[in-house]
Amino acid sequence: MPSTRIQLDGTSLPEFETLVDSDSHEGSLSEQGDWSIGFGQFWGGLSANVEILELNNGRMSVYVLPTRGMGIWRAECDGVPIGWQSPVKGPVHPAFVNLQNRNGLGWLDGFDELVARCGLAFNGPPGHDDGAASPIESDITLHGRVANLAARDLEAIVDEEQSLLGVSGTVDEKTLFGPQFEMRSTTWTRPGSTTFSIRDEITNVGSRPTELELIYHNNFGKPFLSEGSVLECPTRRVVPRDARAAENIRNYQTYLGPTPGYTEQAYFFDLIADDDGETVALLRNQAADSGIAVRFQTSQLPCFCVWKCTQDEAAGYVTGLEPGTNFPNFKAFERHHGRVRIIEPGETYLAEIHFDVLGSAEAVGEVHERISRLQGQFDVQLDSQPVAPYCPID
Repeated sequence: MPSTRIQLDGTSLPEFETLVDSDSHEGSLSEQGDWSIGFGQFWGGLSANVEILELNNGRMSVYVLPTRGMGIWRAECDGVPIGWQSPVKGPVHPAFVNLQNRNGLGWLDGFDELVARCGLAFNGPPGHDDGAASPIESDITLHGRVANLAARDLEAIVDEEQSLLGVSGTVDEKTLFGPQFEMRSTTWTRPGSTTFSIRDEITNVGSRPTELELIYHNNFGKPFLSEGSVLECPTRRVVPRDARAAENIRNYQTYLGPTPGYTEQAYFFDLIADDDGETVALLRNQAADSGIAVRFQTSQLPCFCVWKCTQDEAAGYVTGLEPGTNFPNFKAFERHHGRVRIIEPGETYLAEIHFDVLGSAEAVGEVHERISRLQGQFDVQLDSQPVAPYCPID
């Protein structure tokens, strides 16, 4: 007999239960357009039981994944998608990610977010760390554990005084005889805004000083990334991570279209900040009428890496604009050069990052002018080869 087949896609957005919205809220924010905060859960396949929070300010939606370390899966602003298309069809539940797989590269099996944190106790490539504080911390995997840890104590936030909407949760990265970190993470925006922000408060709740490494792996594909797209940022110096990156150091600012067989390139920067300590990196399209800007404090996140991975679309066409406390080198190298933070018992480390979606030539132009002012009289030093202390020398 003929059969009937109905396609059920478990990885599309689930139905959201509204936690609070402009109709149900009593206060002045209820008059600032239609907005909502919702909660949902995926079902089926590798996404089964992944929790998702929708932060919708009426113009922009941001999708936060409590099950994956409060990472941001993707966003959308004025109908424009923000994120990238990974060959990993996520979001992937951490239960299906074995960080030890493929000699410590298992982190890649769950990687498809717009914002994925790398840390907290370590990040960078896998290997054996002879300088670890204890044997339990000596064998480390790619980019750490935090992106594959579930959050607790979830909260929807409607702040009348600051006119903001947000979601927050606490991620525990703890192990017996090892690091004892609690990260309280808040993602927030304002009604009608084209900006969303992350605020992370990382507290050492253990009894001994503990090493911290943190990188924000911020990943963008189309439409911001395309042939002829340009990276702009105020910088004193640009260093290629390796010999492959050195091949195109003079073209570090420009991007190819999807290129079969392309091998990734990464560059390390010494960024220039304004009088308030803030710097900005811009990714814009060739026409300079669309882009996204990433803003942060260099006192909190002093290191900046750009990851160019313009391979064919099926393989994952993407670039990363990645501020961090350290560069994504092996932890022992970063420790040797003083870029591994020591967090004392009871101490809290604060990191904030802001994302501005730029939907017009005027908006892109304003950020371009700001970067030009920050660059000022500084000449950009381009290193033709990897150099210490930025990266190891082969």
